[in-house]
Amino acid sequence: MLRRAGLLSTAAVLIWGAGAPLFAQGRVSVHANVLFYGDNTEFRNPFREGETILGAALRLGAEAEISDRATLVLGVFANGRFGSDDAFDDVRPILRLTLRGKRSAFVFGSLPASPHAADAGPDLNGPHGLLPPIQRETLAFDRPYEAGLQWTFTGATLNHDVWLNWQRTNTREHRERFDGGVRGELGPGAGLAVPFQLHIVHEGGQLFATGPVADSIAAALGARLRTTFASPGGRRDAAWRLSLEAYVLASRFVPDRDAPRRSRSGAGMFARAAGERAGWRGHLLFWRGDDFVADEGDPNYLAIRRDGTRYRGVRDYAEAGVARLFRPSARLTLQASARVHRVERHYEYSYRLLGVTALDWTVR
Repeated sequence: MLRRAGLLSTAAVLIWGAGAPLFAQGRVSVHANVLFYGDNTEFRNPFREGETILGAALRLGAEAEISDRATLVLGVFANGRFGSDDAFDDVRPILRLTLRGKRSAFVFGSLPASPHAADAGPDLNGPHGLLPPIQRETLAFDRPYEAGLQWTFTGATLNHDVWLNWQRTNTREHRERFDGGVRGELGPGAGLAVPFQLHIVHEGGQLFATGPVADSIAAALGARLRTTFASPGGRRDAAWRLSLEAYVLASRFVPDRDAPRRSRSGAGMFARAAGERAGWRGHLLFWRGDDFVADEGDPNYLAIRRDGTRYRGVRDYAEAGVARLFRPSARLTLQASARVHRVERHYEYSYRLLGVTALDWTVR
């Protein structure tokens, strides 16, 4: 607790001193981003246990322009689970260098907050917007801090988010661990687009050989059709926006390179239909998988039970949900959602409340 308090105090000094001559070359601003999250899953099936996740994640930092294409951010991240014995369960420094071009940005250090936090439906709230079988949504609350490298590109025919998130180093107690991936799209501005995704989780390291060397790879390739229907009165905020998408997925799960018999390859099919109108969004999705396992995937989709045993057969999963988005101001987004889940023969429900605030102050 003392170490975390000291880190918060140090960050406050750094932010307070952002107007010093060190940053006198360009504009200096202070940013505060807070994610309030409340997620409750009433699950009780062979694959996933129910859980309540309630808390808030804070990012506070000073951003200084080094040049017209480079910025430096110094600050602090703190994540607190409501009801925890500690004031903050996780406190980290924010150290980020960003280089920007006309259509791309490269980040070195602490990665920015997820842009998918509350501006879309609950099935899209993951840290990088990956499909739930590849990366579960609740990681945005369980692990909201990421650090490493990120390259985003936005073009007329291609956009992508490529990242590497270093989760832990190699020590005498455990292997190093990192995940990385890409989420992209060909033809992002057209009605018909080709989305693609790849995610890798690796545990290894050469300094200390404590624990197995493990790998998890999951990929998806699909097609998405989007269309908009204008309202009878011509109001843009009352127009219907519909989307239909389908993906084929493949996975390779290697829990121990020295035990190849435990490795497995899998495949799956994912389909989703969604409609949006005037702040409302409804979605319906289906999944069929055969031996599909991804290290950070949602267990409701995977071919492995809670007790670690393998599920031999084709996995079926379906979900229907509705979400309401509120934007009281340009700096505040709220989301309330509820879902019904069919996990094999089990019918369950969940609901989620999210709030995101983003405040900015110009210091210099």
